[in-house]
Amino acid sequence: MPDKIRWGIIGTGAIARKFAEGLTALLDAELVGIGSRSQAKADEFAAQFNVPFRYDSYEALANDPEIDAIYVATPHSLHAENTLLALEAGKPVLCEKPFTINAQQAELVIQTARSKKLLAMEAMWTRFLPMMVRLKEMLAEGTIGEVRTLTADFGFKAKSEEGRLFDPAFGGGALLDVGVYPISLASMLFGTPATVTGSAELGSTGVDEQAAMVLTHPGGELALLHTSIRTNTFHEATIVGTEGKIKLQPSWWQGTDMTLFLDDGGEELLEFPYTGNGYQFEAAAFMECLLGGKTECAIMPLDETLSIMKTMDGLRAQWGLKYPME
Repeated sequence: MPDKIRWGIIGTGAIARKFAEGLTALLDAELVGIGSRSQAKADEFAAQFNVPFRYDSYEALANDPEIDAIYVATPHSLHAENTLLALEAGKPVLCEKPFTINAQQAELVIQTARSKKLLAMEAMWTRFLPMMVRLKEMLAEGTIGEVRTLTADFGFKAKSEEGRLFDPAFGGGALLDVGVYPISLASMLFGTPATVTGSAELGSTGVDEQAAMVLTHPGGELALLHTSIRTNTFHEATIVGTEGKIKLQPSWWQGTDMTLFLDDGGEELLEFPYTGNGYQFEAAAFMECLLGGKTECAIMPLDETLSIMKTMDGLRAQWGLKYPME
């Protein structure tokens, strides 16, 4: 493998641009290829980020021997198809969250990656931020005692009802787009839930526009979660233990600050600033696994990704949202 990991990106949207920007913070990474369904869009993206190889098909990018790893940045409904395309071409894949549109698709992708012994990972970039790394260490150290409750929200006011967010065919709705963040945080803290309940408001296009969720975990831990594409929420998360609390300051999913409150009266603001846009941390972790010959990342393992998809499938089933589960 060359001195630098040579990346290719499938898709040219906003997330693709954020990832491309993130890669510029890594000395051992290089973006060399961009794949689009439009040559004009591929050329425009390539010009912005100085990408040498630009393709008007995803297949051409996936089969380029000059590319070592692929980041999938297409709409939710295409994640499984595009990830499988890259895996069949023998490429390790970092796929934007949600990993797929449902658990059935996730199982197929995971089985394919494992059968081919290729690295695959869900790009839940929040997991890899310095603040989150330290949070996990603090909880493991028992800083706030036994962790019992999580409250977290992630909601924003969509600018328009046009586009994928309100389109069932593209896996629109709040849950898959941003609700996955608090659900993934609950999974990181407590593991797979024992019971999942929730209520959602379905809009005129049939997607979930806002939802409230309660996850109960085997040890009795509770996660109280809220998501929306209709309103701007506080973007806060609070973790409560038997000896204290930790508040992840807004916006916690891209956060740099958290406040520790101990029951004995102690209070401390902890700051974890970083340069770049934060997407470089998941890329660095992926590349470390790739160079180490690993086919999964311990920070975001595939079995946990599948568990999260099953949780979201269960919620949508309760809400009568059969798309795109069938």
